[in-house]
Amino acid sequence: MSRRGFNKGMAASLVGAALPLGCSSGDLTYEALVASTWRQSDGALSGSPALSRELVRYATLAANSHNTQPWRFRIESDRITVLPDFSRRCPAVDPDDHHLFASLGCAAENLVLAAEAHGLRATVSIEDAEDAIRIDLEPGAPLDSLLFQAIPLRQSTRATYDGTRIPTNQLTMLEAAAKDDGVAVQMFVDKRDLERILEYVIAGNTAQMNDDAFVTELKDWIRFNESSAIQHRDGLFSASAGNPALPTWIGRIAFELAFRTESENDKYRSHIRSSTGVIAFVSMHDDKRSWIQVGRCCQRFALQATALGLRHAFINQAVEVPAIRAQFAEYLGVGDRRPDLLVRFGYGPELPRSLRRPVDRVLL
Repeated sequence: MSRRGFNKGMAASLVGAALPLGCSSGDLTYEALVASTWRQSDGALSGSPALSRELVRYATLAANSHNTQPWRFRIESDRITVLPDFSRRCPAVDPDDHHLFASLGCAAENLVLAAEAHGLRATVSIEDAEDAIRIDLEPGAPLDSLLFQAIPLRQSTRATYDGTRIPTNQLTMLEAAAKDDGVAVQMFVDKRDLERILEYVIAGNTAQMNDDAFVTELKDWIRFNESSAIQHRDGLFSASAGNPALPTWIGRIAFELAFRTESENDKYRSHIRSSTGVIAFVSMHDDKRSWIQVGRCCQRFALQATALGLRHAFINQAVEVPAIRAQFAEYLGVGDRRPDLLVRFGYGPELPRSLRRPVDRVLL
């Protein structure tokens, strides 16, 4: 849920031209893997094992921090359990694992929607002993919702949007999708509010840019070209942020040269000022159960936005730095409650997609 890029003009100047999309690793092209990853089911699935694996695949298409995919899944005859994979945590940007558990909530919401579309009723419960999300499944009437249909179309689009206003009835739909028990949202579409929120994002981004551990951690999760993305099937693919694909060694040099505070701040000024609105998610309690619930709400918001033809992207710097988060909470008027996630939205372009690890790699 935290997303960054680097200045593409500086990066491109190191090589004169970017590598084209379409590089391959063995017989696998990036486009073929994207098509295989971000697809709808090919039709009716027979047999519980095949269907369970397909539900897990849908779950892995959820939003998650740095595209670390910090989840594992356990399949049983009438149950799928979502568990954290702490080997994929990001201690610099997410020291208390807040984003990790919100990511698990996003995955659980996708799984629930996919189960309903395939004729299964899902009941979600939290097992504190394992930090696990248990999803019990039983036969039910198929519910092929617009949110389910939006799962393979959703992406966190880290680009400049066009600023077009969104109809009031659609804003109401977005807000309704985002709310749930224990989670409140505040939506902002007035440009004066966006400018004030921008101040908190810039303050948080500046603090992170001055944190060597944050910068190192971010760089470790960047995949600078298609071959690297294919090898890892995770991380932040450069082209997904509108940057050129570069050989890894050149990309790391470009990152060191171009990843500078002012250029990053300028990027976020452009991103937020071009957005139609921003939504803040605030949970009632600051605990893992609440973080999971926030993730579920955020995923529904993202899917509703996608179904309406909108783009979205996280601007979590304002809630990732504790001192800035406290100031932002005061601005929101939520007292000592924690602002969990911050997302901008609007009309914008589609960018190249990231990859996900195959189902076999995430099953226990």
